Amino acid sequence: MADTLNRTELVQAVANETNQSQATVNGVLDALFSTLAKSVADGTKVTIPGWLAVEQTSRAARTGRNPQTGEPIEIAASKSVKISAGSKLKAAVK
Repeated sequence: MADTLNRTELVQAVANETNQSQATVNGVLDALFSTLAKSVADGTKVTIPGWLAVEQTSRAARTGRNPQTGEPIEIAASKSVKISAGSKLKAAVK
């Protein structure tokens, strides 16, 4: 199983790579995630060519089954988020 890079470690690594303070990098990440969330919530697809794409998806209302009783249940329509890896990110893990 792979190790995990948490936010604090990510901020530290980016700060070291860019010679910026951790506070600056943390502020940039906060702004990035805030902008990303607002854009996707508004239905705008966000792409960083070669790295990733993030977009809102919709699922129609449908009938499902309660796994314990087998009775049909109505599942409401919902929205979700789809994140797709770009070619550079895919190539990095090969």
